[in-house]
Parts: sequence; C-alpha cells; structure tokens
Amino acid sequence: MKQKDRINVVYSTNPNFSYEYATEDEAETLSPEKQNLKVVLDSKNRSGKTVTLVQGFIGKEDDLKELAKMLKNKCGTGGSAKDSEIIIQGAVKEKVITVLKAAGYRAK
Repeated sequence: MKQKDRINVVYSTNPNFSYEYATEDEAETLSPEKQNLKVVLDSKNRSGKTVTLVQGFIGKEDDLKELAKMLKNKCGTGGSAKDSEIIIQGAVKEKVITVLKAAGYRAK
C-alpha cells in the first residue's frame, strides 16, 4: 500500500501506531444461471440518444467488463461498464436479451 492510500491520518505520536488499510472485498461473480439481469431502454440525461442498459450484474468488475465487451462485439456498437451496469449504445434491447440468453444468463 502506498502513503496516498491512508485516509484521515496525518501524523501519530504513538510510537507503536500501525495504520490499517481498508480493504474492499468484491462480490464473488455468480454463475450465469444465477444472474438475474434486467434489460431496459433509457434516454434520460443523454441528449435524447437512446441506450440499452443491462442492470443487476453481481460480481467482479473484470467479469462485468468482459460481459460488456462480448455484448458490444455481438451488437456491433459501443458502450461502457461500471457500477454493476452495462451501457450499450442504441436501442438494441431484443438483440441484447437474445445474446444474454444464448450465453446462459437469465435476462428480461
């Protein structure tokens, strides 16, 4: 851990002081059959452009990004993944649901 990772500790006069770093535990990625994904169309706060959102992913950020990459490839569009949500550009809801079901995910 680096010095910058320390939060709210500037200096301690205790000679035996040992800073404990906060560790973030990522949720274990559930298998595709156990994932309950919700696919919706959205255009709020996007200058009128429609996007397809895949919500409800439970798991590690790397696995989320891998799923997003696969969806972007299959749909031939761009997008992003963060905060357990995948954003696919365009109104491709039916195509996303078909791809997710083919990969073994429960999606509606």
